[in-house]
Order: sequence, then structure tokens, then C-alpha cells
Amino acid sequence: MKALIVCVSVSHGNTRRVAEAIGEVLEATVLEPEQVEVSSLEEYDLVGFGSGIFNQMFHPRLRGFVRSLPKAERGRAFVFATSGFPPQLWPMARLVRRAGFDVVDTFSVRAFDTWAPLRAIGGVNKGRPDAGDLEAARVFAAGL
Repeated sequence: MKALIVCVSVSHGNTRRVAEAIGEVLEATVLEPEQVEVSSLEEYDLVGFGSGIFNQMFHPRLRGFVRSLPKAERGRAFVFATSGFPPQLWPMARLVRRAGFDVVDTFSVRAFDTWAPLRAIGGVNKGRPDAGDLEAARVFAAGL
């Protein structure tokens, strides 16, 4: 199976670490949206889309990338996120479906979050994702 993970990780590298853990299991390439050649998406059996959550939404660069994809029948996909609090994954899953993918699963993990009001208290979920979270990501990937 050939897999690709499209990931935006900007604040603390949390999402990238989760993407790489998933990628280890899937033997997947991990790229930023700007690095993906849209025409190459046809080559992959499975594509993952993930980012941290910002103002209760996936990163604008990832949302914009998915919205820009020409509608076509595509293969399987999954959606994942890192967040200080439980995220809503269905909006991104819906965008990915609209781009023609079959979304087979979703995954999220708590992560260190220093979004504006949380910065005053030093953030939440310090030290996460931890080894257990990364192992959960690997288990998720194995189930795909």
C-alpha cells in the first residue's frame, strides 16, 4: 500500500510528531500541503490529512489545500488532529469527502496548547503528545 500524509504543524511540532508516528507504520511520506503535487494523489492508496486545531478549526492552509483539489474519484483517506481540547473532526472529514476521498477513519490526540488565553497560564497538556499518545497513533495506523 502506498500512503501519503498531508500535514500542517506550526506551533510546537505536535502534529508532525503524530504524523511521523502514523507514517512509520504506513511507510508513508509526510508532506506540507504546498509540497504535494495534486496530480500525484492518484498514485496513493491512502492519504491522511492532519493539523493542529486553531480556533476550533483545522489549520487554514490544510483546509485551503483540500478545498482547492479538483473534485475527482479518489482512494481512501483519514483525518487526524492534535488539540488542547477534544476537536470536531467531522468538518475536515466532510471537506475530504467532497474532494472525492472515502474517509475510512479519524484520530485525535491531546497536545500541548498555548492558544492566546491559555498562554497566560502556561498552556495545557504540557509534555503531550507523549509516548503513549504516539503509540496510540501507531495503533490507529495499524488498523487502517
